Amino acid sequence: MLARVGLVVGLCAVAVGGCVSQGTHDELKNQYDQSQATLAEREASLAALQEQHTALTTRMETLEAQRADLVRRVDALQTEAEARQAELARGAAEQTRLTEELAATLKDRSRLRDSTARLQEALVELSKRKAEAERRVNEFRDLLARFKSLIDAGKLSVKMVDGRMVLALPSDVLFDSGSATLSAGGASAVVEVSTVLATMTDRRFQVEGHTDNVPIRTAAYPSNWELASARALGVVKAMVTAGMQASLVSAAGFGEFRPATTNDTPEGRQQNRRIEIVLQPDLSMLPGFDELSSAVSQP
Repeated sequence: MLARVGLVVGLCAVAVGGCVSQGTHDELKNQYDQSQATLAEREASLAALQEQHTALTTRMETLEAQRADLVRRVDALQTEAEARQAELARGAAEQTRLTEELAATLKDRSRLRDSTARLQEALVELSKRKAEAERRVNEFRDLLARFKSLIDAGKLSVKMVDGRMVLALPSDVLFDSGSATLSAGGASAVVEVSTVLATMTDRRFQVEGHTDNVPIRTAAYPSNWELASARALGVVKAMVTAGMQASLVSAAGFGEFRPATTNDTPEGRQQNRRIEIVLQPDLSMLPGFDELSSAVSQP
């Protein structure tokens, strides 16, 4: 633009100064045309540059928008990653809690199974004990019924002592004073008792002789022990003669050392002079016998 102005000024100056030669005019015209061409080229270049600048500006704005969008997406992904990481941490904590809870549950279930098993064993044991108790009660009632006549006659009493069933016969009914020989009435009572006991082939019996504390010192019986033992043995022999199996009957003498009551009165001493037939418990029928046998057999 400035070149064009300069050229015009030059031409005007020539015109004012007067006529110029044709050569000068042509030269100036050529310069003017060249200037015009150069100016057009520069204007075209400038326009192209402006277009490029506009395109670059647009491209930069597009790239900036893309960058901003990428930044937002990266931020969003970072936020999501942090959320996922927190969720994973919560999941790991929950898994740990559930694992611990499962372990505790399995442990509780194991304890519950053990407790249930022990309870079932206890119930079975209790059932056995109950059955054994009922059996012994029924046996006791049956004996009471079968010995009713002897009980009513005062020749026999049936009682429980230390968990054992005991048939007590007063020695004054069986023997004369200081004697171990059965009287006629005593022998009859022993036969009547033996007839019932002989039917109980699954039980063992121990005949126990007891005296009062009045001392005895004879050639045959130096002390109450000898007298009590001789009386018990005499009853055992009479029971076997009456039909009882000898392998099921034994004799023991306690003398004065296991009184049933006081020896301070005549009535008490009379009660202490007695023969007791004790039904021995069959331990194999008792609950817990297997465990007891196993414990005893351990080296």
